[in-house]
Amino acid sequence: MKHVTLHEITIAEVCYAEALDGEYTLNFEQFVQASGQEAAWVLQLFEHDILSSTTPPQRHQFVGDELARARKAYRLQRDFEASLPAVAVMLDLLEEIQTLRQRLP
Repeated sequence: MKHVTLHEITIAEVCYAEALDGEYTLNFEQFVQASGQEAAWVLQLFEHDILSSTTPPQRHQFVGDELARARKAYRLQRDFEASLPAVAVMLDLLEEIQTLRQRLP
C-alpha cells in the first residue's frame, strides 16, 4: 500500500481507490473529505464499531473498503433514518448475507 496526498491524487481518484482494494491509503482528513461527511460523524463510526482500528482514528491509514463501508453506513442512516447503532447491526447482517450467498453452490 502506498500513502498519497491530495496533491498527488484527486478526490475523484480517491473515490475510485475504494475499488482498488487497498492500493491507496488515506489519512483521517482525506478520508473525511472523501466520505463527504463531518469529522465528528466519522469518529462516531469508530465509537459504534462500524469502523475499527488499533490506532486512534486520527492516525489510522484508511483503505478503500473502509471508505465503501462508511458510504454505505451513511446511505443506510439517511435512507432508513436509522441511528448509528442500528446501522452497525444492518451492516453486520448485510455482510453475513453476503458471506452465506458466497457459500451457496
